[in-house]
Parts: sequence; C-alpha cells; structure tokens
Amino acid sequence: MSIPTPFSKIVYDVVRGIPKGETLTYKQVAQAAGRPSAARAVGNILNKNYDPAIPCHRVVRSDGKIGGYNRGEENKIKKLREEKAT
Repeated sequence: MSIPTPFSKIVYDVVRGIPKGETLTYKQVAQAAGRPSAARAVGNILNKNYDPAIPCHRVVRSDGKIGGYNRGEENKIKKLREEKAT
C-alpha cells in the first residue's frame, strides 16, 4: 500500500464532497484540487482508491463517457443509476 501524497489527499477530500446523485469530471476535480491541468493524475489517484468513503464512481470524463472504475465500468454505471446521478 502506498502512502498518499499531499495532492492525492486533496483529491480524496474533493471527491468525498461530491453529493450523492451528482458527478464531477476529472478536470473539475483537478481544478478544485488546485491543479487544473492534472485531470489524468486525478484518474490515476482514483484508480488506486478502495476506500468506500471516497465515492470515486461519481467522477466521470469530460467527453460524456463514463470513465474508468477499479471495480469495473458496469459497477460504476450501476452505482450512478442507483443514485440517480445526473
């Protein structure tokens, strides 16, 4: 298990604050975390998250696609539908 970096801690805090039923893009999370050009880094950080208190399934791609999820894309879609995410 790796030690979280200061940036990853900020990313986790931002994602933890996404309300149920809402989503943010990787770019929006990067901007909220203070590094607007770090959308790819946000994706890499969230790919390593297995803490259920951090709802990384609520982060989607800017192009309208669902994006990756370390528990499988189908599970991400299912969770978002259950939450009636927009």
